[in-house]
Amino acid sequence: MDKYLETNRQNWNDRVSIHVASRMYDLEGFKAGKNPLHSIELEELGDVSGKKLLHLQCHFGMDTLAWARLGAQVTGVDLSDEAIALARSLSEELGIPARFICTDIYSLPGALEDEFDVVYTSYGVLCWLPDLRRWAEVISGFLRPGGRFYIVEDHPLANIFEWDEASGTLRIEYPYFPREEPMYFEPGPSYTDGEGVTSVGAYEWSHSLGEVVTSLVGAGLEVDYLHEFPICAWRRFPCMVQGEDGWWRLPPDVVEIPMTFSLMASKRG
Repeated sequence: MDKYLETNRQNWNDRVSIHVASRMYDLEGFKAGKNPLHSIELEELGDVSGKKLLHLQCHFGMDTLAWARLGAQVTGVDLSDEAIALARSLSEELGIPARFICTDIYSLPGALEDEFDVVYTSYGVLCWLPDLRRWAEVISGFLRPGGRFYIVEDHPLANIFEWDEASGTLRIEYPYFPREEPMYFEPGPSYTDGEGVTSVGAYEWSHSLGEVVTSLVGAGLEVDYLHEFPICAWRRFPCMVQGEDGWWRLPPDVVEIPMTFSLMASKRG
């Protein structure tokens, strides 16, 4: 594992305890039966009963186990050994059958031999991947003929902005197009509530929407749709307001930008 992935593994190991204690993840609510999945993925992915589902970058498995509660036969994959250990513990504690594998995505073909009806990934995943071409090839390799890949993710355009408190506006801060070298972020708080901070920094990569689509098509998948939404699953900017539906939105006096996208692609048989 190269230095970037190893640093990020340690960073995500730190985040596990922070996220477990956060109101945002609401682990106790999940244990009591609350569904952490959002309306977009529930509506667009639809009925998963009896389907084999591979969840890439599954963190500590709440969403993976949520799909299992909805009838899927699930396999979750994550880089963080702390996250996978907790995912396995939750599976056992709650009596929800699931398989969890600790590896980076690029090494997954050496750790898993299977084909799936659905490959799924969501919210804050692409920035941790240096090579989308290889990512798409791995996805295609695990899909059975007729299988579907589904992603719901933070929109790349939203990723270029920071909130400027002084001016009360969004400020362009980060690149939209991919660069050879990743961006480095110093140790600090995670994106959830709480006081915890990471002990190591993190490396992230920018990926444009065009790169996402082209990588999947290049791996032999056919794009069924690409949807864009002005809502966010988390409070990306401090000015955002949460609606009764749980989604976060920019206030009316701020120009609306796409905050989330979803994409479905199929492997033709």
